[in-house]
Amino acid sequence: MIVEHLHAVPHLTTALSGPLYDIESHLLENQALIETWFRKQWQITPAPFYASVDLRNAGFKLAPVDTNLFPAGFNNLNPAFMPLCIHAVQSAMEHASPTAMKILIIPESHTRNLFYLESVATLQEIIATAGYEVRIGTLLPEISQEHRLELPSGRHILLEPLLREGNRLKLHNFDPCVILLNNDLSDGCPEILKGIEQKILPPLAMGWSNRLKSKHFAEYRKVAGEFADIINIDPWLIDPLFRNCGEINFMKREGENCLRKNVNRLLSDIQKKYDQYHIDKPPFVIIKADAGTYGMGIMTVHSADEVVELNRKQRTRMSASKGGQDVSKVIMQEGVYTFETWEKEQAVAEPVVYMLDHYVVGGFYRVHTSRGANENLNAPGMHFEPLAFADTCNVPDSSKSPDAKPNRFYAYGVIARLALLAAARENVESS
Repeated sequence: MIVEHLHAVPHLTTALSGPLYDIESHLLENQALIETWFRKQWQITPAPFYASVDLRNAGFKLAPVDTNLFPAGFNNLNPAFMPLCIHAVQSAMEHASPTAMKILIIPESHTRNLFYLESVATLQEIIATAGYEVRIGTLLPEISQEHRLELPSGRHILLEPLLREGNRLKLHNFDPCVILLNNDLSDGCPEILKGIEQKILPPLAMGWSNRLKSKHFAEYRKVAGEFADIINIDPWLIDPLFRNCGEINFMKREGENCLRKNVNRLLSDIQKKYDQYHIDKPPFVIIKADAGTYGMGIMTVHSADEVVELNRKQRTRMSASKGGQDVSKVIMQEGVYTFETWEKEQAVAEPVVYMLDHYVVGGFYRVHTSRGANENLNAPGMHFEPLAFADTCNVPDSSKSPDAKPNRFYAYGVIARLALLAAARENVESS
């Protein structure tokens, strides 16, 4: 599906100024060293099958703020990079299951979210074009026979009921070699998926019923520290500070002392770094559920007092995440400004980078016309614009200024791959 503004590039108010220029210069000057280091890391710790990483570009800092191992949004990628996606899928399958021929996708249990289903259709198309037979099975109990859904793009997908035979998961007349989850298991792991003998990608343990953002960012901190040593930068320039609290109940006002104490400490730590780099902006903190996606259960605070002054509506919003799951653990993350804007309306934008295996295969800008530079953009009213890649994120052009288009996207690709490596290490620890 072709998206408008394919060649548009957002205006960067921080282009060629401050430490971000230094970061990009370091990346370009050390490109051979960086790529050699990444190759060694992927040999030690293979990359997840796929992932998307939300980045924030503050000019003085470029850092990931979320890593999703069950990404949607494939329909928003630049279609020109389909060949790279196909090659990456082939590489991923060769690593995960070299003899695989048939792949079963298990998506989220949506039938009305046509934007999400467009992503599933694109993912199926990528895998099929890579040379695999691929079908879609659904966890929805009400679907007992093949169910065809027409999509706005003119395509369609077929949802089929899952069948369990012994320790194998099947569809009618289809015995897959690999199960590809595009369902983040926020509601827990269904019984039908437990104990099956086929390869499951990503592993069940990486679903949000087990995984915590605080654990991911603890791994990312280690990765960022190793990487920063290699290219000789302050790791804070690519790493958001964070703290976490368990046993929170927003409705009963339990855990407020933990929230207040940690927000205060985090704001103080951020201010020290701002003072070090002469940043004349107020620090802020993002509080969000320690597990889950869809931009739910998120708030921005500039002081600890805001945590205990929530009204009932705000408490209700913070108390539940995707699927109505109660929020009992939260991560408090350093807020990273985004000073990227989109076109004439100067809408706030943040890049989202997509990877298959260890390859960067594209991305898009999440744009929101009614949110500020210090707010979560993953909210109703957002829209997407494809990243205008002049070349792949893996290949910078050292003959150009560090702010030239392919070089900025190379920087995005480097930081996204650091987050991917952190997720790969998470996977090893959880298996």
